[in-house]
Amino acid sequence: MDRRTFCKTLAGATGITLAPLRRSGWAASAPSGNGKRLVVVMLRGAVDGLSVVVPYGDPSYYRARTAIAIAPPGNAGGALDLDGHFGLHPALAPLLPLWQQGTLAFVHASGSPDATRSHFDAQDYMESGTPGRKSTPDGWMNRLIGVLPGPHAPTTAVSLGAVLPRVLSGPNAVANLPAGPSAVRPAALDRPEVSAAFDRLYAGDDRIATAYQEGRSARREMLSDLAEEMQAADNGGAAPAGFPQEAGRLATLVRRDANLRLAFVSLGGWDTHVNQGGAQGQLANHLRPLGEGLAGLAQGLGPELANTLIVVMSEFGRTVRQNGNGGTDHGHGNAMWVLGGGVAGRRIYGEWPGLADASLYQGRDLAVTTDFRLVLARALERHLRLTDTQVQAVLPGLPAGGQALSGLLTA
Repeated sequence: MDRRTFCKTLAGATGITLAPLRRSGWAASAPSGNGKRLVVVMLRGAVDGLSVVVPYGDPSYYRARTAIAIAPPGNAGGALDLDGHFGLHPALAPLLPLWQQGTLAFVHASGSPDATRSHFDAQDYMESGTPGRKSTPDGWMNRLIGVLPGPHAPTTAVSLGAVLPRVLSGPNAVANLPAGPSAVRPAALDRPEVSAAFDRLYAGDDRIATAYQEGRSARREMLSDLAEEMQAADNGGAAPAGFPQEAGRLATLVRRDANLRLAFVSLGGWDTHVNQGGAQGQLANHLRPLGEGLAGLAQGLGPELANTLIVVMSEFGRTVRQNGNGGTDHGHGNAMWVLGGGVAGRRIYGEWPGLADASLYQGRDLAVTTDFRLVLARALERHLRLTDTQVQAVLPGLPAGGQALSGLLTA
């Protein structure tokens, strides 16, 4: 069996996808590194950051959005005040306690310096960590695995979703857990007669045998972490779809698996060209479970929240002006969300350029004043405690700057 055929067989049989392996002396019982975790949530489709973190103190916002603007605080359906100038979309009310506790912050007017308005290209650049360069062979989170201190396990990095994302593609092993109830359904390889045959076939110590053995170990480890809590919560019924449930599973994995250092989740549906809505409507209906899920993740982590940093990002923002279909088109600047351990919250970071016509990027968009890589670099340096050399290995070509992020992370 060649390597390509083997990997397809392994993925279908176990429900776990392993990227090409480098040998690592991992031990399932030994925690990796310093116990710090990084969770990245990718909002695919370009979420409207001007509706997430509403610049209600900027009068240009209301002139540009006569039908879909979120009203100022104190009005029906109004934004939830954050700092006297910015407010949170009312559908994200579950996150307000985290803001008030000082564990949630935003970096506004952030994003990629590349000018593309293509979802595919922008996501590729954001996940490779090399804006404007399509030749990068791996994702920045896969490179991150390679520089993390301590022993590496099959579950050092986990992706929740149907396929392995670009951000985790590369030479380092990654566990890919399907979303929803299918994550813990028995696979063909769980049948004793099948698993025994595969165990005999791949009992050696060659590259393919090692990949098989680590894939099996990863599946057993994650199913053990999830099964007990999922069965109790489902009470014999199918778990409802949606991010709040996935966030609960992720919290279980982080709490129970000391080896898990990195996790990635992506959510679609944010391309709101038509009927975006304001306080109610299409966007609000997506933001509500997102807020519930993030709040549930923070609560579910319990004491582990102090060791976990959660970053929410999207490939680009949306136009300042609404279009003729009650929506917004592909834009540029956006807002990144940062919550969890070590976050100096209750602040909007970054340099706000304003929404006056003269300040707009290409005359239509919120300008990018903070490169998204600088936010990630701050997370790698301050939270994961990487050296400057290691950060540069993960994010090659990292630009200088970041003064507007001073104090974002305290530990």
